Amino acid sequence: MQVTEIRRYPIKSLLGEQLTTVEVEQRGLVGDRLWAVRDADGKLGSGKNTRRFRRMPGLFMLRGHRGDPVPVVELPDGRRFGADEPAAHEVVSEVLARRVTIEREAEVRHHDEGPVSLISTAALRRLHDLLGEPVDPARFRANLLVDVPGGDFVEDGWLGRAIRIGPEVVLRPRQRLTRCVMIDLAQEDLPEHGQLLRTVAEHNDMTLGVWATVERPGRVGLGDVVELLPS
Repeated sequence: MQVTEIRRYPIKSLLGEQLTTVEVEQRGLVGDRLWAVRDADGKLGSGKNTRRFRRMPGLFMLRGHRGDPVPVVELPDGRRFGADEPAAHEVVSEVLARRVTIEREAEVRHHDEGPVSLISTAALRRLHDLLGEPVDPARFRANLLVDVPGGDFVEDGWLGRAIRIGPEVVLRPRQRLTRCVMIDLAQEDLPEHGQLLRTVAEHNDMTLGVWATVERPGRVGLGDVVELLPS
């Protein structure tokens, strides 16, 4: 097994960036989902409505880039603003047709469920078989795509096991990742799907992939060997 994609989302629920290498700390990938779009009620922009999140159509029209000291939000027309600039709040509010701000994480983490998310190529092949068409991993917004032989939801079997990635990082998958309507939404060159969430619900209890805690931080790179350690 090996790492074949690394994705980071500097601003939660926006489009993100693909990386060749990244530092992983206890919180997760450095800079991942550290900022979020927040409405007047304090809810975070998302593809679903919950106690913490509010569905905000249009988020996938925007992209977040890592910046120093704050991330950069990119508009559909290519304009870019620092996430803490008043102008950024104004133009993002216009795109989303609601009053919002872009704010840094405080005492409650922005992650939906856990620090690092993983999916496997085996799970994507299983979906391919069920749907009769390839499924782009970008739809699942996972931090790490792990190349695994076969065609099944193999990462479900990683729960509770330690996973070493490359020479440094050790993760421990804790729970399966519950999916929402966001996996069906159009993003970048991917059209609206319409059947993906239903398929995941029918064949894997509305879950795909797992989230993991970080037991040993370090650097992860493309091509790093992924090893499931003994129980």
